[in-house]
Amino acid sequence: MDSMGCGTALVTPFHADGAIDERALYALVQWQIESGINWLVACGTTAETPSLTDEEWLRVIRIVTEAAAGRVPVWAGCTHNATREAVQRARIAAQVPGVTAILSANPYYNKPGQEGQFQHFKAVAHAVKLPVVLYNIPSRTGTNLEPATILRLIEAVPNIEGVKESSGNLPQITELITQAPRSFSVYAGDDNMALGAIGVGAAGVVSVASNEIPAEMVLMVQAALTGDWPVARQINRKFYRLMQANFWETSPAPAKAVLAMMGRIEDHCRLPIVPVSGATRARLERLAGELGLLVHAPREEGDLRMF
Repeated sequence: MDSMGCGTALVTPFHADGAIDERALYALVQWQIESGINWLVACGTTAETPSLTDEEWLRVIRIVTEAAAGRVPVWAGCTHNATREAVQRARIAAQVPGVTAILSANPYYNKPGQEGQFQHFKAVAHAVKLPVVLYNIPSRTGTNLEPATILRLIEAVPNIEGVKESSGNLPQITELITQAPRSFSVYAGDDNMALGAIGVGAAGVVSVASNEIPAEMVLMVQAALTGDWPVARQINRKFYRLMQANFWETSPAPAKAVLAMMGRIEDHCRLPIVPVSGATRARLERLAGELGLLVHAPREEGDLRMF
């Protein structure tokens, strides 16, 4: 993989009637790129992808790639609990101009074992020529992709080139990094573990917080990757509460609430995800205000110099 640094797992903005807010999504992509983001993920977990129709899923990918216009890589999320459907999605996404990699998570609900996951991911990767990034997120899918299975997949399918590791298990991530080929990229899938994972050799992070603070997350990750740990730790210290706050309720509802406070999107989710409660909203607004994220409290141009 040629992607290093910080990639954003983009939210999908919605209107009050439930329709995708295409203009807001387009503008969000523009802002992300202007802020220096290294790559974008369309239709990951944060995009509420399980609640999108097939047509909407493809439309979101097309909007993101069209808005990006080749300026940054775009990974397309192609996850399904039926292997045939995941394969079909991967084939469709791979044909979209501007898609540079396929991101595919553990099959959810079925809870396949290691052999089932091996066969599933092998089928997805064999279906396309693009790089494939595995996505291990047991808290959402109910099953863990173990390092030994990933090593088998790397050996079996050359275009499996990376993994987004959202197990929250740093020893497991470390085990994988120390055993995988150097050409294989491991990405932290949790903002609050980004520095720990980079410290043991990860190539970066696929971030939720970078929806709200793209420039700051890029600066933090680049500092860590280049060994400037005092700067990386200082940024992490300032924004760690936001990284945690994005999961005070089911993600991406908190991130969407903050983005709405920032004037970037409308605050709407797709059922079964609901907007955050009034109490959580008040806490988020207080935190966002303290961090200078609110529309009525814009950050100074030179704000990043504090780091």
